[in-house]
Amino acid sequence: MADEISAKDVAALRKITGAGMMDCKKALQETKGDVELAKDWLREKGIAGAAKQAGREANEGAIEGRVDGNVGALVELNCTTDFVAKGDVFKQALAKLVEIVIEKGDADLGAQQIDGVSVDDFVKGLAGSLGENIQLGRVVRMETTDGLLDAYKHVQNERGVVGVLVELGGVDASNAQTRAVAHDVALHIASAAPRWVTRDEVPAGDVERERKIYETQAREEGKPEQAWPKIIDGKLNGFYKANPGGALVEQSFVKDQKSTVGALVAGLGGDAAVRRFARVKIGEE
Repeated sequence: MADEISAKDVAALRKITGAGMMDCKKALQETKGDVELAKDWLREKGIAGAAKQAGREANEGAIEGRVDGNVGALVELNCTTDFVAKGDVFKQALAKLVEIVIEKGDADLGAQQIDGVSVDDFVKGLAGSLGENIQLGRVVRMETTDGLLDAYKHVQNERGVVGVLVELGGVDASNAQTRAVAHDVALHIASAAPRWVTRDEVPAGDVERERKIYETQAREEGKPEQAWPKIIDGKLNGFYKANPGGALVEQSFVKDQKSTVGALVAGLGGDAAVRRFARVKIGEE
């Protein structure tokens, strides 16, 4: 019977129901190619329903992060309600997606194979079975040859809502203190939401825009013009240290406001430095 089911029939059923490719093929096999019976079969199995959910916003979801050796990954999976996001089925699917990204990379992710189907079809099948608009969100993958990667996940309402990946360079990745510092930095990033690693990374256009704002403020406040440069520089320093926002290494460390993240990392000695980071939060672009 499997040989009698055409790819065209599978595609048509998939378009109607929103179910995954393999589920549609199975439904047609079980119903001897009858599309209407196949639709009922999918509904009975709790698989159909993704298509009618497609109009609902997928603003909820969960984030999972993991480091395996010298590779780390963050994956965001969006859905319609937090109830679904904290369920075991959703969490298990998210864990599988993270594993795929770590093992096979994030290039052309939708075509990668997971449980015998493409990632695109896997997500669509999940949407059908859970009855919600489910979409693959942001994906981050980092690989290092001589640095240390750490991942952190902030859990709220039984699901990860903020995920962080950070890489330290110039360090001994096997050192316990180094690993502890890397994790503290990742935790800080989750809380303080920096935009850049250092002030040197801030785009010149952003700096110029801030300068113009501070100059206008100084003028409207009646400050003497000769004092403007000092006032502007002072406010720019505040901009770089801002929490949230700002440059990571200049922010006050969340666990010790008297120190900065830069000082924390420098305390490891040598050429220790933060190379890069990624932060993903549910509901944010």
